[in-house]
Amino acid sequence: MQTPPPALLPLLRTPFQGELLAWLYLHPQTETSLAEMASRFGVSSATASREADRLVEAELITARRHGNLRLLRANTAGRLSGALTELFALTYGPIAVLGDLLLPLVGVKEAHIYGSWAARYSGERGGVPNDVDVLVVGDPDEDELYEAARKAERLLGREVNVHRVSPPRWREPGADPFLTGVQSRPTVRLEAFEGKNKG
Repeated sequence: MQTPPPALLPLLRTPFQGELLAWLYLHPQTETSLAEMASRFGVSSATASREADRLVEAELITARRHGNLRLLRANTAGRLSGALTELFALTYGPIAVLGDLLLPLVGVKEAHIYGSWAARYSGERGGVPNDVDVLVVGDPDEDELYEAARKAERLLGREVNVHRVSPPRWREPGADPFLTGVQSRPTVRLEAFEGKNKG
């Protein structure tokens, strides 16, 4: 069965293309192993390798060998670099940057994107969302959380709305209409990317 094109950016063949390109273009100084990208986004090594081959051939990314590792990087010297960075910031950018900005904050237990961006990422059709809604579970410092959200806005080129909730309320929302609404719709749990390889 053929996979339908991703709702966030239907011109792509697969969601993994968007995830990979967003990660590489929004971390342009970082070389990342193909194996780490496959693991992070839940695809097989063979699938990741095929997609990387296509993107290298199109000169959208570069690849080099370091021992057994195949290291990937955005082709920032390409003529499309600036446009691609903006495009992937607006589409797959939230999953590429928000985990690394929010999860290291003291007091953050977990974080989830919800709302229209999560719905598009999950396959619901519609336009590119104008903002990104993030629910942070825990008790981080409000100023640090605000600063992380502002940094994310600068990287993503759109508003980032952050809502804090305590772990007990997240686990048992009871009659809270906001939390029951969030949990009844698509959400995307954020992860921090810890295994960066530098060349």
